[in-house]
Amino acid sequence: MQVKFNVMVGAAALLFGSTVFAQDLIVKIGHVGPTSGSIAQLGKDNENGARMAIDELNAKGVTIGGKKAKFELLAEDDAGDPKQGTAAAQKLVDSKVNGVIGHLNSGTSIPASKIYFDAGIPQISPSSTNPKFTRQGYKTAFRVVADDVHLGGTLGRYAVDKLKGKSVAVIDDRTAYGQGVADEFEKAVKAKGVKIVGREFTKDSATDFTAILTNLKAKKPDVVFFGGMNAVAGPMLRQMKQLGLDVKYMGGDGICTADLPSLSAGSMADGQVVCAEAGGIEGAQKAGMTKFYADYKKKFGIEVQLYAPYVYDALNVMVSAMVKAGSAEPAKYLPVLAKTSGYKGVTGTIGFDDKGDIKNGALTLYTYKGGKREQIAVVR
Repeated sequence: MQVKFNVMVGAAALLFGSTVFAQDLIVKIGHVGPTSGSIAQLGKDNENGARMAIDELNAKGVTIGGKKAKFELLAEDDAGDPKQGTAAAQKLVDSKVNGVIGHLNSGTSIPASKIYFDAGIPQISPSSTNPKFTRQGYKTAFRVVADDVHLGGTLGRYAVDKLKGKSVAVIDDRTAYGQGVADEFEKAVKAKGVKIVGREFTKDSATDFTAILTNLKAKKPDVVFFGGMNAVAGPMLRQMKQLGLDVKYMGGDGICTADLPSLSAGSMADGQVVCAEAGGIEGAQKAGMTKFYADYKKKFGIEVQLYAPYVYDALNVMVSAMVKAGSAEPAKYLPVLAKTSGYKGVTGTIGFDDKGDIKNGALTLYTYKGGKREQIAVVR
């Protein structure tokens, strides 16, 4: 009799537990970034931004359509490789994620975007700047940063107007991001009537730039622009110093990281490097970003590298759309996400245009002094 009673109690407990579980809404958010490879530190930074958002949402007890939501992060590594990126995308689709934050690189975001589009799953990239990403007609693709047309164009004009560049050289790493931002930089410089004295190419895994730098030195540029990432820019700056190539060095958000001085082994002169990061905050908005940086360091024990705040905002924008739609089903919250306007994030105010691009995207220009990144200006 006692055994039977225990069995009945156990069955009731299981039934009750199952009922409680059914009342909770499990929301799976995918995140993809290069957590291995040459820019693994940036990929991990992105993933940390996603984890921070997920943990805070779960602590708040967010409800969607009258149900308490439990958010789960499904993190995948694409190593910055297009093939691995599409494999990661398919894995998330097969896992039936409710949405995806990523990828970090344009070169992986672009091919992966078709997979998400075919599955009807919204994707917000926190850092992919190649214009093609949102110009393929995929209504599931969004980004929270300005694109390369804005980024490269702004840096090109700055090179001529502010740095007084008269002869400019360009190097890119042949990735979708690197080549794209370099092309836009070159267009803007030429539009100002300034000559491009050399255009060289390298790889995103390269470590020796002696040949291309020696070739450029002979052409006597006063500004060198690099389209690529910090892991390549650091060694390139070291070799420029060794060769006596004492010129202004410019780049996009890929090089504009806190650890560029250490990657260059202290070879950067104060004010030598000018870079731009997509996004920008001014005035009262700075308090929110300052708090994010402090909270991030407290949680992970390290400084923000680059894109973590944009990942954090992207994930919260996605969940905000779910809350407004009263559903985490992609087909139901996607139209609400597309109409996002006036969302106050730590990186600024977020709204999307009809292509999925951020409206009125800002850029922040930086230089480095005393081994520290220093803001020059916010431009739109």
